Amino acid sequence: AQIAAITLSSGDLILNVDSDTTLAPDVVSKLAHKMRDPAVGAAMGQLKASNQKDTWLTRLIDMEYWLACNEERAAQARFGAVMCCCGPCAMYRRSAMLSLLDQYETQLYRGKPSDFGEDRHLTILMLSAGFRTEYVPSAIAATVVPDTIGIYLRQQLRWARSTFRDTLLALPVLPGLDRYLTLDAIGQNVGLLLLALSVLTGIGQFALTATLPWWTILVIGSMTLVRCSVAAYRARELRFLGFALHTLVNIFLLIPLKAYALCTLS
Repeated sequence: AQIAAITLSSGDLILNVDSDTTLAPDVVSKLAHKMRDPAVGAAMGQLKASNQKDTWLTRLIDMEYWLACNEERAAQARFGAVMCCCGPCAMYRRSAMLSLLDQYETQLYRGKPSDFGEDRHLTILMLSAGFRTEYVPSAIAATVVPDTIGIYLRQQLRWARSTFRDTLLALPVLPGLDRYLTLDAIGQNVGLLLLALSVLTGIGQFALTATLPWWTILVIGSMTLVRCSVAAYRARELRFLGFALHTLVNIFLLIPLKAYALCTLS
């Protein structure tokens, strides 16, 4: 559907919006202003949860989106390479997209067609073609987020597979980008591995010695507190202290899910 729309379009810029996303009135103008630089191939806006107040999970995901946009994407944008211009609100340069359509349409993983995580894949193709990708925090888009654990985990499984697959795709691109992007890619993957190893070591200690791994619990708890406190300070909202709950979701749900995603990339 995207490819058909891109092919039939005639404007200089293309805006990709999810069907459950509502844009602020000035989103198009703010993204288009960023795209005035011909070196920019794509730009994304800031995502928020339109159903934030529905459940504890939607509140948590809204904070997760804020952190993903205003920490991860904002830091990457400082060096001209947002690694994933998210599908709910992203603007692309049409001429660049046309030149990448063949690669985009025929994306394969281990010889098989792969059509999940199209936003991350298209962003990597943009960077591979030599374009910059940007983040515009003042361009606000509100999107519906999962309100039950089952739906959330299915979403996270798709995203995890996309992240692992396109991290491999991005490896040849990283040497041509600022060194921070290499550090970012290593940190996101090694950090997850270290957390998983810490949890497994703690479980092993408990199983073999019947003693709680207090040092592991203390270190993970301290890092969680520091991260949430920094987020609360930067966002000027105390609710971000409640993001500590996400650590439990991460340890008991997302780490096993990401391990499963890594084993089922094909």
